[in-house]
Amino acid sequence: MSVLSSAEIAAELESLTGWRMEGGKLVRDFSFTDFREAMSFVNAVAVIAEKAGHHPDMDIRYNKVRLAVVSHDAGGITKKDVSLANQVGGIL
Repeated sequence: MSVLSSAEIAAELESLTGWRMEGGKLVRDFSFTDFREAMSFVNAVAVIAEKAGHHPDMDIRYNKVRLAVVSHDAGGITKKDVSLANQVGGIL
């Protein structure tokens, strides 16, 4: 899968609510009412990631979750990353 250009990434970010580029990755922060709700979200992301065969970096801090997505094997952001970000948005 080919890496998206900066212009293509910018265009995709327009439709990805809450996502931004940070350190060469698509990143989004989520806040929940408590740890249990945050973990429920993380588990739902895990199901999507397993089906896609594409796994985001996850940072969990009590009721806060940060996801970061990049196609390491391609060396940047690809359509696969955009697809995963869109699917995660569907959980909420």
